[in-house]
Amino acid sequence: MKLVVVSAGLSVPSSTRLLGDRLAAAAAARTGADIEVVELRDLAVEIAHNFTNGFAGTKLAAAQRAVTEADGLIVVTPVFSASYSGLFKSFFDVLEPDALAGKPVLIAATGGTARHSLVLEHALRPLFAYLKAVVVPTGVYAASEDWGAEGLDGRIERAAGELAALAEGLGPARPAKDDFTVVPFAEQLAAISEAR
Repeated sequence: MKLVVVSAGLSVPSSTRLLGDRLAAAAAARTGADIEVVELRDLAVEIAHNFTNGFAGTKLAAAQRAVTEADGLIVVTPVFSASYSGLFKSFFDVLEPDALAGKPVLIAATGGTARHSLVLEHALRPLFAYLKAVVVPTGVYAASEDWGAEGLDGRIERAAGELAALAEGLGPARPAKDDFTVVPFAEQLAAISEAR
């Protein structure tokens, strides 16, 4: 099994990347999955070129392939203007339209204040629903005050467990792109409950 972390953090070190790494470690502990990290910061120029010339550069093509072939994704963005970053959205815009169809995705974000936590429900969840991904019920938001505070570890473990259950349950039985059907949210929750 292979899980891919897509991190849109811009700084080094990055709290966005740190959150992605912690989520990946928790999911891998449950599944034994191999983890690959796609740092969007390193692909910014190739993403922009893809918009202007229609061709993916070598690094961008490798990242697109990794995401498309993954059994599950962990996507993490910093919050900009109460939403995901432009770089984050641009990467998903240059994927093939059905690249994420039926793929389990754990959504996560980082920000300076807890006031932006609704970005998970108002920006990230609708984006990945539109892309036909299967979004795990628990998203993880980490504000500056969450690091080292009580509660973040529990959210990470819960979300990672849900991703692991979906990736293991949907991995071999994921529908082909041509016959994708929408799985009602209630059925997704039932599948996670049965996997526990």
